Amino acid sequence: MINEPSKDSEKIQGILTKYGCCIRTRLGMHDIDEEIARDTGLMLLELLGDMQECLRLENELLELEGIEVQKMIFRK
Repeated sequence: MINEPSKDSEKIQGILTKYGCCIRTRLGMHDIDEEIARDTGLMLLELLGDMQECLRLENELLELEGIEVQKMIFRK
């Protein structure tokens, strides 16, 4: 979840580009309500590869104000 994505959009994009090699799927959605203006977004990332690299991506995102990370881990 990204609160005020417009505020840190360049930083977020920079982080995602930096760790692009471990992002298989990226889906972004923003909240639209005709009556209430909201500045929130939801981004779903499917990560693969080295777990330490994925954790570095998570930690860099968490350093930004307004970012909440939740995750699901599927094991074979």
